[in-house]
Amino acid sequence: MIGVMLSLVLAINDDLAAARAVFEKNIDAIRRRDRDAYLSLYLKSDRLVRSGPTGFVTGFDDFAGQAGSAWPDSIEALDMRLTPVADGIVYGTYRYRVRYGTEERSGISERLFVKTDDGWKIALTGAVDTPRGTPPPPRAITGATLIDGRGGAPVPNANVVIRNGQIDCAGPPAVCPLPGGIDVFDARGLWITPGLVDAHVHFSQSGWADGRPDALDVRPSHPYEKTVADLEAHPERFARSHLCSGVTSVFDAGGYPWTLRLAERFRGDTLAPNVAAAGPLLSTRDHWLNLPAARQFMFAGDEASARSGVRYLAAAGAKAVKVWYINESEPVIAAAGDEARGQKLPLIVHATELAKAKAALRAGAKLLVHSVWDAPVDEEFIALMKQNDAILNPTLTVSSGYVRMFEAAAARTAPDIDDPNRCVDGATRARVAATASVDPSVAGATRIEERKRRSAQRDALSAANLKRLAEAGVAIATGTDAGNPLTLHGPSIHAEMEAMQRAGMTPMQVIVASTATAARAAGLDGRTGTIVAGKDADLLLVTADPSKDVANFRRTRYVVRAGVLRPVGELSEMARNFQ
Repeated sequence: MIGVMLSLVLAINDDLAAARAVFEKNIDAIRRRDRDAYLSLYLKSDRLVRSGPTGFVTGFDDFAGQAGSAWPDSIEALDMRLTPVADGIVYGTYRYRVRYGTEERSGISERLFVKTDDGWKIALTGAVDTPRGTPPPPRAITGATLIDGRGGAPVPNANVVIRNGQIDCAGPPAVCPLPGGIDVFDARGLWITPGLVDAHVHFSQSGWADGRPDALDVRPSHPYEKTVADLEAHPERFARSHLCSGVTSVFDAGGYPWTLRLAERFRGDTLAPNVAAAGPLLSTRDHWLNLPAARQFMFAGDEASARSGVRYLAAAGAKAVKVWYINESEPVIAAAGDEARGQKLPLIVHATELAKAKAALRAGAKLLVHSVWDAPVDEEFIALMKQNDAILNPTLTVSSGYVRMFEAAAARTAPDIDDPNRCVDGATRARVAATASVDPSVAGATRIEERKRRSAQRDALSAANLKRLAEAGVAIATGTDAGNPLTLHGPSIHAEMEAMQRAGMTPMQVIVASTATAARAAGLDGRTGTIVAGKDADLLLVTADPSKDVANFRRTRYVVRAGVLRPVGELSEMARNFQ
């Protein structure tokens, strides 16, 4: 009896091994686009079955006629499962992710394997895409040096186990052993970090003058209404540029009302970052950069209008109340801060002068979205920051983008784009190139030297203030102000982090500022920002140690978003060619 049972077990194991071998050859033939090898694995019979969303069809000849007509550009096959059905019959599935150009699909594919006189063959094949938001299959990343975003020493030879798109465990093998039965990605020689968080972006701005005609008026050739309509219609282009650049979460710190719907629009989309948004900005200056039927700047001329603006934002789903411009109306800002507290929304403020920044902090500001650039910060400012548990978002590089745009327009040349992973889409590249065709008189060529001088002074003072604040223990969050001219969505994160390091922050301080603290500034720290159990698996795999030099983030090789691992080259293809 024992011998019979042993024989049955051995036969089952033999069947499973044979079916698995055919399964693996099948997927390999797809990767190699080898039509002959692919067809050789299928049952040459009228009984070959192809299943799909509309039912099934039979027959090898029709199947062979279509084979090879649409190979995917890339295919990932994970979570292969096989089970015996009867002697010589095995059923199996795997989870796929395939890319065709800039489009990607994920789902589950099935096969039925049968033993024939010609060997094991596939008798049934089919695939069904899964809905967006379906968790990816579990996997483990092993062998990398772990930098978890909390500021501690890197952990060599670490494991990160991912289930349902979240981190199940992370640490050395003794703390986080590899479980059986899941796919393992060998990351030896790489560093694994949290995905970067840009805590200051604007999807309502294009990265060029057409999105900021108040700076350089190109409306005759690039109507502002059309620019904003295009931004609203196609925010995915910037989402993909961010992800390709290693940015897995962003905070939209002010824009048109449609930005408040971006989080829902991108929900479950692993080709887009997490998004939190502040929505329209309150301003004590009635700024003209709006549209006839939509405002991104809400005029807060008195305390009553400030309070009503905050109530509107709360009802619309804003994640913060942003005050953009402060004149001498400190009571208006105080009213906005008081109403924001009542609505349980953080107050964030654009205040670049020391006195106004202090006024914002006295009003309860939790995030200052720019450096102070008119005077050195003092002990009172530091004390107010700590008293509020407030965060500073230095934005060291945004002003230089304006200068470079004006210089290029005056010289009638296209400015260079710093895009190490080729993440910027074609439409944005075309916008930047159009700088060469701007009328130099519009650019104000005679004022460029003054702009450069003023920008250099501001940048130097901002950097010095950042160094002092970091040394004093004030919380710092990385943010680029992406969307402003030549501060492009996605790759601008690299220049910003490097500027923070040059200002005197250590590489590890910059990493924490760009992950854990930036996530807190965005209100996303419950989901992302550190590599700990229960958080979203938003990760980067980097080829050189970023704790030695944050410029090494330019050498990111893989980006993991909610558990889906993609090579940067694949992300670049989808971002660069987005239409």
